[in-house]
Amino acid sequence: MMKMMMQQVTTPPNLPTVRGKYRQDVNLSNTTWFRVGGNAEVIFKPEDTGDLSHFLMHIDKTIQINILGLCSNVIIRDKGIRGVVIKLGKNFTNIEVNNDIISVGCAVTDYNFAHFLAEQNLSGLEFLVGIPGSIGGAIAMNAGCYGNEIADHLLQVEAVNRITGKVHTLSSKSLGPTYRHNNLADEFIFTKAIFKLNHVDDAGKITEKMAQISKERELSQPIHEKTGGSTFKNPVHKKAWELIDQAGFRGYKLGGAQVSAKHPNFLINTGTATALDLETLGDLIKRKVQENSGIELEWEIKRIGNKR
Repeated sequence: MMKMMMQQVTTPPNLPTVRGKYRQDVNLSNTTWFRVGGNAEVIFKPEDTGDLSHFLMHIDKTIQINILGLCSNVIIRDKGIRGVVIKLGKNFTNIEVNNDIISVGCAVTDYNFAHFLAEQNLSGLEFLVGIPGSIGGAIAMNAGCYGNEIADHLLQVEAVNRITGKVHTLSSKSLGPTYRHNNLADEFIFTKAIFKLNHVDDAGKITEKMAQISKERELSQPIHEKTGGSTFKNPVHKKAWELIDQAGFRGYKLGGAQVSAKHPNFLINTGTATALDLETLGDLIKRKVQENSGIELEWEIKRIGNKR
């Protein structure tokens, strides 16, 4: 009888032994919504929160660490990412419901979570159906739209300190959430979130609201293109797309990158763009908008990786 051969997972040099999986020299371009970017030197998928904690406690602190979710709001640079990229896998997708209190793993997608809540007659986070990405990313940037943001219903998060590896329970207030910002996003990796929502008798109102959000997004955003989320944050009392439009960038092309003609606050990979094309176009927009309006736009899309 033939013996089954166990696949051996090797630990890259200088990295802790873990229960999860390491992969080396992984191309990231196919994982990003823009479909651009170089390779990750190492990807680590932890088995669970304890495994992630162990990894962070024992890793050489000189090694660069990045956390990536669904890559819906990032430009990964063409030279790739040195060090270790952490991606939370299926063991971070559990959802538990206790009346109006919901616990959700941070690898769950916003879209799937919104639909799950609708099935449970739970209201408050319908807007997540229109936000690409995962719950962890949504918390990290305090994602929102249509007058709502995730901090409105967040009670607390389970989070692992990036330096010490210690697991913490953090209240929503302690995150210091403001518009598209979380004070602790650079210090912690979010692994689980707890929300308090509103139970409603008529689930039809929830699904109707979600359908309206999806329809408005379809009409106003280039969701069928190789794109990301909003490129720039809205300045106080201004709309980024209007400032970009007024600066003459609607439909503007640079290399294989283009400003969406449908919504000027979205960049598009027309098929041949590099990450450098997209980032260069974004920086050009920033400069010209400031010259035109005196307002400095702030990137909402994250740019990660090595420029050279």
